[in-house]
Amino acid sequence: MHRRKEHEGHLKLILKLLKEDELYSKFSKCEFWLSKVQFLGHVIDSEGIHVDPAKIEAIKDWESPKTQPRFLTQKSVKFDWGEKAEAAFQLLKQRLCSASILALPEGSKNFVVYCDASHKGLGAVLMQKEKVIA
Repeated sequence: MHRRKEHEGHLKLILKLLKEDELYSKFSKCEFWLSKVQFLGHVIDSEGIHVDPAKIEAIKDWESPKTQPRFLTQKSVKFDWGEKAEAAFQLLKQRLCSASILALPEGSKNFVVYCDASHKGLGAVLMQKEKVIA
């Protein structure tokens, strides 16, 4: 019941902010109290943010490139899809299909950013209470 009241408070706040900026929504097109929402290729529920299972199936069905010169960065280079490229492609598909669940943030306190960088790239992760947020 506490979560429902909290959610109701969030809805009232959002509707108030929209009204202040003269933005309105057609209530016949709105849905409230949903346990799960699909948005931009992701599923958002009480556990967090997941990749949409339909997107995962589409990735699993990707075929290896046969003659794809659009992947080449130089015109003088011949397209050669060898074992190393195939292994990298399959690993990429596997990693995309096993993406971890992103947790939903709880409030606005105790966020931690972990960063790492090298001459070739950089990475960062936003965490809260030992859960990955972004």
